[in-house]
Amino acid sequence: MRCPFCRHSDCRVIDSREVDDGQATRRRRSCVACGRRFTTVEEAVLAVLKRSGVTEPFSREKVVRGVRRACQGRPVDEDALQQLAHRVEETVRAGGTAEIPSHEVGLAILGPLRELDEVAYLRFASVYRSFSSIEDFEKEIADLRGVDESQEPGSSAGPGSP
Repeated sequence: MRCPFCRHSDCRVIDSREVDDGQATRRRRSCVACGRRFTTVEEAVLAVLKRSGVTEPFSREKVVRGVRRACQGRPVDEDALQQLAHRVEETVRAGGTAEIPSHEVGLAILGPLRELDEVAYLRFASVYRSFSSIEDFEKEIADLRGVDESQEPGSSAGPGSP
């Protein structure tokens, strides 16, 4: 680590602490050349692998923007969007890999969004899963309602049926 004051390339760590619930490490350092102290924050970089093969850093703001579009006109406040993005980041970081496919980020969004607002969830899922027919929507709505398609009204299979 280079000293930000004299640019000397050697310093010692005086103190280390976890911050942001273990997501980063704060280190207090001292330059061996000039003796001045400074603080660094180290955070593991989480990269998202896009379908095109390009990688980019994970962005909570990008998650918020995508979910905000799905929540347009819905009674969802900004704080709830920020909390959802935080949950998504925790989920993808918990996977323990430095690079995650964008598809897995989308999957990590679906669960919390479903809990937040079912209409926004349907909007997001329809784009994310590329719904191509009304049947796709019907199946997803049945799933939201907790109805097994084999047990819909008019079906002979039911809870006590052989």
